[in-house]
Amino acid sequence: MATTPQGFLAQPILTSPGQPLRVAVYSRLSQGIRSGVLEAGSILPRETELALMLGVSRTVVREALMLLEEDGHIVTRRGIGRFIADTLPAPGLERLQSVESLLGSTGVDVTVIAFNSQEPTDFVTDHVAIDPGSLSWFRESVLARDGRPLALVQEYTADAPQLAAVSPALASAFARVRPEGPTMLSTLLAGLGSDLAPGLCVITTSVAGPTRAGHLSIKASDPVLLVTQTAFVGGVPVIAVKSAFTAEAGHLSVAQSGTSRSAG
Repeated sequence: MATTPQGFLAQPILTSPGQPLRVAVYSRLSQGIRSGVLEAGSILPRETELALMLGVSRTVVREALMLLEEDGHIVTRRGIGRFIADTLPAPGLERLQSVESLLGSTGVDVTVIAFNSQEPTDFVTDHVAIDPGSLSWFRESVLARDGRPLALVQEYTADAPQLAAVSPALASAFARVRPEGPTMLSTLLAGLGSDLAPGLCVITTSVAGPTRAGHLSIKASDPVLLVTQTAFVGGVPVIAVKSAFTAEAGHLSVAQSGTSRSAG
C-alpha cells in the first residue's frame, strides 16, 4: 500500500465511462486528504508537479484543485501556495458508509440472495481493479425493516489473491465476509476503518424493472434511487456497490458546500 504522498499520487488514475478526468483527480486528492495521507495543514505540490505525478495535464489538475477549494478541502495562500485545510467540512453521503448505515443501521435485516465468484462484467472491470482472466466475487442482498424491503444491494470485489496483492489487511478483512449477515462493505469498513477510502458516489434514478421489483416487492414500473459507491485501498479500487432504494427507504442526506460549480 502506498503510504507516502508521492507514492499515493503516483498510483494510476482510473476513470469510469463518461467520468471527466478532473473528477477522477478530485477523487484521488480527496481520498488522500480524507485518509490522512495528505496531512491537514500541509502544502500541496505545485500544479506542474501534481500533473507529472498524476499523469494528467496541468489544466485538469487546476480544475480539480478549484473544485477541492470550493468544497473546503484546500485553501490558497496568495504568494505561497495551496494547503490542505486544517478542518474538513462535515461529510454527508460522500462519507463512505455501508447501506445499513445509510438506512439507519438499527432494525435493518440483511437477506443474502447470492454470494459467489463469477466472470467479471463490464460494470465490475470499470469500477474495480481486476486482473485479466481473473474472477470476481459477487454478493447480492435485500435489506429490509419490519419485513418491508428497502434496498437491493449488489457488491463486487476482486478475488482473494488479488485483494492480498493490494493489502494483506484487506485480504484479512475480506476473509471475515460470511454467506449471511452484514454487507461486504460493512465488514470491510469494520476491518479496515479509514484505510478504506471513498471514491466517487454516483446517484441516479430509474425504474425497478422486473428483476429488482421481484426482490423488492414493488411494481416493475415503480421508481428506484440507484446509488453506486466505490472504495479504494492505497489508491486501488477494491469494491463497487450498486444499491437500488425504494421510496420507503426515506431520504438520504448529502452535505453540500461551496458555490454553484459541481464536481461533475
